[in-house]
Amino acid sequence: MADDVLLRLGQVSVVAGGKSLLSNINLEIQGGESVVVLGANGAGKTTLLKLFNGLVTPTRGTVQAPPASDQALIFQRPPYLARSVMDNVRFVLAMRGVVEPARTEQARAALVACDLGAIESRHAPLLSGGELQRLALARAWACRPKLLLADEPTSNLAPSATREVERLIQSVQAQGTTLLVTTHNVAQAKRLAHRILFLADGQIVEDRPAADFFASPQSAAARNYLEGESL
Repeated sequence: MADDVLLRLGQVSVVAGGKSLLSNINLEIQGGESVVVLGANGAGKTTLLKLFNGLVTPTRGTVQAPPASDQALIFQRPPYLARSVMDNVRFVLAMRGVVEPARTEQARAALVACDLGAIESRHAPLLSGGELQRLALARAWACRPKLLLADEPTSNLAPSATREVERLIQSVQAQGTTLLVTTHNVAQAKRLAHRILFLADGQIVEDRPAADFFASPQSAAARNYLEGESL
């Protein structure tokens, strides 16, 4: 149903420094979907993600997305305050108008859900990479966003930390949050995605259910990508 569309791009192109980053993109994503964006370096994955958060402005075309207050964005290296783990989550809730004591209660519940409850008083700069990504997810969890955008969220993590972050991403998505993730990790895409967008040279060359995409990619670019990633 059209009324269920949460994200929409209409004939969107992005040009920067004389280079075409995205070209004539048309896309609709329904609320509650779990979508993974695959493609080689420079394909336009991060640019596509940032369009929805307003970090990139289209050169042409239209963008429909929830307001930033209804979104959470997770980077490869998430930013944080040089304060306690608890204060990092409370700060995000304060920015959304949540007052005490609900602010601390919601923050603590999110930290427990993300296995950070035991270190809520720890100084955030002392956390490991995996713990910092879980802190980013705790901030998202606490705010119950309509949209979670994750740009290569586990690219710098060990396998055990990667699986834990994936589990938490799936938990957030299970609450009804729409998920849009970029990754180079094909195995991760298989675990997270209901739908795959495959980008090449700034264009969506495949947009298919994940099971169908991995079983029989239709484009030469996707076949070559998957064959290369499996080596």
